[in-house]
Amino acid sequence: MALKKYKPTTPGQRFKIISAFDDITAKKPEKSLLAKKRSTGGRNNEGRMTIRNVGGGHKQRYRIIDFKRDKEGVPGTVKTIEYDPNRTARIALVNYADGEKRYIIAPQGLTVGQQVISGKGVSPEVGNTMYLSEVPFGTIIHNIELRPGEGAKMARSAGSYAQLMSRDGKFAIIKMPSGETRMILQTCKATVGMVSNSDHQLEKSGKAGRNRWLGRRPRVRGVAMNPVDHPMGGGEGRASGGHPRSRKGLPAKGYKTRAKKKASSKYIIEKRK
Repeated sequence: MALKKYKPTTPGQRFKIISAFDDITAKKPEKSLLAKKRSTGGRNNEGRMTIRNVGGGHKQRYRIIDFKRDKEGVPGTVKTIEYDPNRTARIALVNYADGEKRYIIAPQGLTVGQQVISGKGVSPEVGNTMYLSEVPFGTIIHNIELRPGEGAKMARSAGSYAQLMSRDGKFAIIKMPSGETRMILQTCKATVGMVSNSDHQLEKSGKAGRNRWLGRRPRVRGVAMNPVDHPMGGGEGRASGGHPRSRKGLPAKGYKTRAKKKASSKYIIEKRK
């Protein structure tokens, strides 16, 4: 996963750092695994803007990803590693022995021609999906289910991973990417390895136009607004804006927004830092 830095031949190239895409092996996606993706521009069914800073961007098609990995005991061969405009990680096209094709989130180190499999009694190799009851202690995992059969919900973005620490009764104790330690049922599945494209966080767009291609419109800072528009607006000259908070007045730093009586709190052993 190499990064590409450009010579400053134009203002837009000066700070531009993007992926070299050297891990990509196919230019066109698998047609049978594409779905329509409707763009709303941040508007609701009445045409009113309900989400700011959203709109425009290049037309995209959704890639149908197999988050459940429920094709148990059937080996699959990785055919291609592809770019997905809908997520930060790379995706891999897997051809299964029975002829079916599916996309999966590509873990770091997965290569074309490699075999992957899911189910019980599977070896803990990169790309294989196992039940948490069978994953060895200390293993790096991603694509973790919260409820059995629901499909992967956690550790799915570029470079993220969790670690299996221990087991207690019917639960597996996992250290999450946030630093939180929590219990998850051992009957849930997880995939071995770390999510690909770990250099994603080091990328810099270099110019405003590149963000527009991704459908992100300009964002006005609260400090630059008037008092009527934002709690941090107004003041003489370049006032700092006081306590950082959202447009609706919720504090932005250090203020806990998690509900005190949330049902899932009993599964959290150690909160995130």
